[in-house]
Amino acid sequence: QVQLVESGGGLVQAGGSLRLSCAASGSRFSTYAMGWYRQAPGKQRTLVASISSGSNTNYADSVEGRFTISRDNAKNTVYLQMNSLIPEDTAVYYCKADLYDDMWRRVAYWGQGTRVTVSS
Repeated sequence: QVQLVESGGGLVQAGGSLRLSCAASGSRFSTYAMGWYRQAPGKQRTLVASISSGSNTNYADSVEGRFTISRDNAKNTVYLQMNSLIPEDTAVYYCKADLYDDMWRRVAYWGQGTRVTVSS
């Protein structure tokens, strides 16, 4: 069982920045593919950014150039640096880990989410 705990959300004015953190349990964190997703009320949960075990990254078009995902395997932590925030970024942000269990099945784990509110 992998535990994920997000932090760093809060209130920020448009144009400001936040850095979200996701701390993961497990001794094999470096093998996990990690992602950040977000969900606003009444909307689908969508991918924001992902980072592979080899640190290859992908971004949603809506955040590319403004957000940066990174990982620190020594700290079992993935980050989402959010710059030039706009009100449309307002959502609950969730951390996800994708890995393979002891039966070699692909499984996903989710954190509890951290809320980001961007005011105009």
